[in-house]
Parts: sequence; C-alpha cells; structure tokens
Amino acid sequence: MSTSNKQTADLARRRFLSGAVALGSVSIASGFTLYTASARPKGEPASSKIRWGLLIDTGKCEDCNICVEACKTENGWEGHRGNLTDPQWIRKVGLTDKRTGKKQSLPVMCLHCEYPPCVDVCPVGASMKRADGIVLVDRHLCIGCRYCMMACPYGARSFVHEKVTNQKPYMPRGQGTVESCTLCAHRIDDGRIPACVEACTKSGREAMLFGDLNDPQSAISKRIVQVSTTKLRADLGLEPNVRYVNF
Repeated sequence: MSTSNKQTADLARRRFLSGAVALGSVSIASGFTLYTASARPKGEPASSKIRWGLLIDTGKCEDCNICVEACKTENGWEGHRGNLTDPQWIRKVGLTDKRTGKKQSLPVMCLHCEYPPCVDVCPVGASMKRADGIVLVDRHLCIGCRYCMMACPYGARSFVHEKVTNQKPYMPRGQGTVESCTLCAHRIDDGRIPACVEACTKSGREAMLFGDLNDPQSAISKRIVQVSTTKLRADLGLEPNVRYVNF
C-alpha cells in the first residue's frame, strides 16, 4: 500500500471509530473494564459505593521527589528532562506566596474530578470516569486530538510524541495518544494502594493518605473532617477527589 493510500485508510478508520464510539459511548464506558479486578469478584464492575480519593500534606513534601520516581518506575514512563512535552503523570510544582515569601512544593497529578471536563470534551469516549471515581484514558480509542489536554485546568495530561519501549504489561502506552495518572487503578483492583502513596509511606514522610471518601470510617474521611483541606481551583466546581492540607 502506498503512503498516500495508507494515510487515507488511517483517516477513514479514525473517522469510523469517532462516529461509532460517539454513538455508543455510554454503553462502552459503562461496560468497559480496563483492568482485571481481583480485589472484588471477577466480572463485577467498579461500584459507585466507593469513591477513591487522595489527601496530600504539602507540609511534608519539601525537597522530596519520591512520589514522582515511584510513579515513573511503576508505570514505565520516561521524561522529566524539563521539556514541555515530558509526561505529566505526576510532577512537583514549586509555589511562592508573594506576600509572605513562603515556598511550597506541591505534587500535582490528575485530580480525578467528580465532574471531569476531559470526559465532557472527548469526541470518541476515550476519556472516561469509572463508577468509583477514577478517571482514565482508553488508548485503544484515543485518536490524539488532545481536546482533553486543553480542557484540563490542572495540566495533568500529556501527549506521547515518541515511540514507546519497555512498556509495563499492565500499563499499555502508545505513541499518538494521551495519558495521565490512573491512581494506579491496576493496583487498586488488586487490593493495593497507589505506588506513590506506598513509596511516600515507606519513606517515613507519610504525606499521602489514600482511601474511600464515601466511607465515613476510612482514615481519609476522618482526616478531612479534622483538618481544613484545599481543592485546587475550587471555583470551577469540578470537585476533585485529590485534596491538599497545609497549603
């Protein structure tokens, strides 16, 4: 097949997928399971009874990059060379209060919003939110339009520009697609906690608290009741499930 014919075929395929998925996005999103679930009976979908969340104590994040390195190792992404095209699964953002001069180091990733704008703008249903609140990208459906990247106010998504090698079997990545933090859904479905949380806890900093926001008896729910927490860009009404304390 000539180059021009191949390009035409690829374009036709993408248009077909866009139309087909747009028509069936609801049924696909509701029945789609990206990871094998072993923390609950196999075949049982994620439940809305659970809403996974993360509470980050920025007061314990100074001069630390453990969460970033743990995510990089767990999910097999490369980058952080200081380029704008680097993967943005999780990154450390330095902030300075202009009035007091106080400096903070803030871990930022996909905040797994209750009302994710990335899902709203995706034309093919590749961006989706599971019943348990985890926001994901189906790379088999993603056409690389990057609308979701423009819609995300947190800069939490990135585009894979280059060919990907040494992929993890549980975390497929692909050139020409969009990716972001999955809250380590593959680990959650296996009854474990996200890699960043595990690494932070083992380091002794314990800056990250993970759990079910719908369970009033969970450690994260009890902590949120006890302290004042911050939601990034709360004015947008997106209700992120990742919150901050001491920020």
